[in-house]
Amino acid sequence: MRVPAIERYTIADYLDWEGDWELIDGIAHAMAPSPLLSHQAIGIALSRQLDEALEDCPHCQALYEIDVRFSEDTVVRPDVIVICHEPEGEWITRAPELIFEVVSPKTARRDEVTKFQLYRDEGVAWYGIVYPDLKKAKLWRLVEGDYRKVGDFYDERLRIELSKCAIELDFSRLWRRLPKGNPNQTAP
Repeated sequence: MRVPAIERYTIADYLDWEGDWELIDGIAHAMAPSPLLSHQAIGIALSRQLDEALEDCPHCQALYEIDVRFSEDTVVRPDVIVICHEPEGEWITRAPELIFEVVSPKTARRDEVTKFQLYRDEGVAWYGIVYPDLKKAKLWRLVEGDYRKVGDFYDERLRIELSKCAIELDFSRLWRRLPKGNPNQTAP
């Protein structure tokens, strides 16, 4: 029995595509349609809070929905990132210190499995997955090359030590502007 070959792509291919895509290990992944209101509300609240927390840190900055090029065959667009290095040009080409993905029903598996492994292997120091419908965020920290779970957060505050500064994140602030009655429940 012959197994069909999987077509692999590079960033050169990615740059020619129309629509929103991510490229992980040469495999194209269509991004979900525009995020739901809850996804947008949390992404903006998270990036605003991180930006405020980093205001006095000259080394780090928060960015929202920007492409991160890990290699010639891997480019992803996380929801929110924090970098503590000076970008080389207009692209992020080194691992961010912190990445948050806000789960959508159609991207949950990619965020929980594929990106979890990718970010771990690329050396992202902190990885968070946010579940809007559950008003919960899960956070992991890279320790000796593997992610160790820091915890599940609802309304708690957490101090996050980055390489060049520390920030405090208040998870209760993420849920304040969520629309009421979202029918798209996502289980962790």
